[in-house]
Amino acid sequence: MKIRELSIEGAWEITPVQHGDPRGLFMEWYRFDHLAEAVGHPLRLAQGNLSVSAKDVVRGIHFADVPPGQAKYVTCVRGAVLDVIVDLRVGSPTFGRYEFVRLDDVDRRAVYISEGLGHGFCALTDDATLSYICSETFNPTAEHSVHPLDPDLAIDWPAGAAAQLSARDAAAPSLAEAIESGLLPDYEECLSYRRSLRDGG
Repeated sequence: MKIRELSIEGAWEITPVQHGDPRGLFMEWYRFDHLAEAVGHPLRLAQGNLSVSAKDVVRGIHFADVPPGQAKYVTCVRGAVLDVIVDLRVGSPTFGRYEFVRLDDVDRRAVYISEGLGHGFCALTDDATLSYICSETFNPTAEHSVHPLDPDLAIDWPAGAAAQLSARDAAAPSLAEAIESGLLPDYEECLSYRRSLRDGG
């Protein structure tokens, strides 16, 4: 597999090698050793999720308190999504920036998203199905959102005006409101927490 660090520190794109013949195909969609070498520590596997979305559904932008945060390894097993990673870490040199990666059932790429980064996606097809593994279990008191259509983020969602949001995401605060309320993770704290994982802490 090929692992490429994205322009936002703490986010990687993973492209697997697919081996196919007339019977079908085989690939390694996750390798703990290759990922650990790239990111500096193993991914703790605490929870696995499956998400199915209709076309033009937008989910996110979700993040969790750090520590411990919730790192995610995300792939699309059916259909296609435009996955977005948003830097919500106050003090980061790329704070407020985002990056898209297309995840689909053709190239079968994955993304790894470190603790403290925001995550969301837009379904490009009906029944777009994401499978993702997480470093921590869901903790509703530590999970937060920033409104995905916030003009300050200016994310160019392919769904445009047709974007469908959950009630939770539609009621999420703007980036400015999240900053003012102290909701967002601190960049240096995120780096310190990741160093502790690398050091076995």
